[in-house]
Amino acid sequence: MSMWAWILLASLAAYAIKLSGYLVPARWLEAPRMRRVAGTLTIGLLASLTAMNAFASGQALAFDARLAALAAAGLALLLRMPFLVVVLVGAAAPALLRAWLQ
Repeated sequence: MSMWAWILLASLAAYAIKLSGYLVPARWLEAPRMRRVAGTLTIGLLASLTAMNAFASGQALAFDARLAALAAAGLALLLRMPFLVVVLVGAAAPALLRAWLQ
């Protein structure tokens, strides 16, 4: 199979999965258990995405300035700073570290 055939097949599968969400009865989605599951899955997916972007470089682990960004943003969150400040601290930390190391 060609690459374009795989791309079309994956696109159709993603569309079918999204479309199947409309077939789920509303009472299932309003149940407290489903709300807990949806909230937990969201947190898990966000945590795994953060870890992949912070520690992965291709097929290997990378410990570089991205780790400083994650630590600085985490500290800003612990100090209950506004979200915009957390983003700015997370962006400034690796920039300052890279400038200091060069």
